[in-house]
Amino acid sequence: MMKEAETLQQFGKTQVIWRGRKLAYFAGCDYFRLARHPAVNQAAAQACRTVGLSVSASRRTTGNHVLYQTLERELAKFFRAPAALLLPTGYLGDLAVGQALAGQFTHALMDARSHGSLATAARFLNCPLLSFPHRHPSGLAQVIQSCGRESRVIVLTDGMFSHDGSVAPLQEYLAVLPANGMLLVDDAHGAGVLGKTGKGTLEHAGVDRQRIIQTITLSKAVGAYGGTVLASRELRDRIVATSNSFAGVTPMPLPLAAAALKSLELLGANPEWRAQLFANADGLKSALRAGGVPLPDAPGPIIPLPECTPAQAQALHRALLAAEIYPSFIQYPGGPANGYFRFVISSAHTRAQLNALAEVLVKSVPRWKS
Repeated sequence: MMKEAETLQQFGKTQVIWRGRKLAYFAGCDYFRLARHPAVNQAAAQACRTVGLSVSASRRTTGNHVLYQTLERELAKFFRAPAALLLPTGYLGDLAVGQALAGQFTHALMDARSHGSLATAARFLNCPLLSFPHRHPSGLAQVIQSCGRESRVIVLTDGMFSHDGSVAPLQEYLAVLPANGMLLVDDAHGAGVLGKTGKGTLEHAGVDRQRIIQTITLSKAVGAYGGTVLASRELRDRIVATSNSFAGVTPMPLPLAAAALKSLELLGANPEWRAQLFANADGLKSALRAGGVPLPDAPGPIIPLPECTPAQAQALHRALLAAEIYPSFIQYPGGPANGYFRFVISSAHTRAQLNALAEVLVKSVPRWKS
């Protein structure tokens, strides 16, 4: 059974205080550190003063504040989607889609390493759920074929996978997907990060939205909180009309909506942040590979290490702490059962911090082979 994690106190943009020690922090998924940006924090504080903390009602009743509609309009504009719909969390975005599409498909097909929110969403679709091999277009094609010629399938996958930064091959999936099929892409980690202008996995893959529903979270690249469904106006209206994940909940706190609006504005105005993010990540990956550390060929700003023995994990834990780096050893559903080291890079990490991490890993990890 997984235990509750120890508490951490964020300090500045790239450090935490852990057990009284100030350490460099390569974890969390605030890729641009917008959660601590002064303008974003100021927007939240100002909204708290002027419009309050919560509408304390469903948007289907008296809680449909203009701030939510403004944020939805800006999200649709930023991601070039026909429509956007806010949910209180990213997890609920997938559930809302599943509830709205109940009975529309004969089979749901899910990548074997998809986020748990997609598995939960699939329960609402009222159809058999089948798994296909991770990021495997031919495996998906075989599962589609097994469903029969009269089937109508929906494929569920992460956009960028959080365990290693790999990306779903959306072009290849669309090539084997029947004309009446759909893709539900949970792009929590790709939105704001991947693509030339940060539109996410769809932009990265060079595909349009014709047969794709994209769900995102506002707690990663955007640095705020909440979830969003980016889809057709028809599906947005259907979620509003039929989904209990939308109708039966209080929407996100108003200050967080204001913070997300400011974050979107900043992301659009500062494309150099994305360039810095990938300069940091790619530079670290190059240094690690040159030093003999095996890494997957994945574009995301995530550095996963191979599985290791408990003794190897303890040795690396000590080496990281000696270098004043927080040891990012995690146990998370979908990852190795005994846990693994994963380091998440941000645009704010300094060259000194990246070099220090590289030095520790190059000294430690290649020895795991022997």
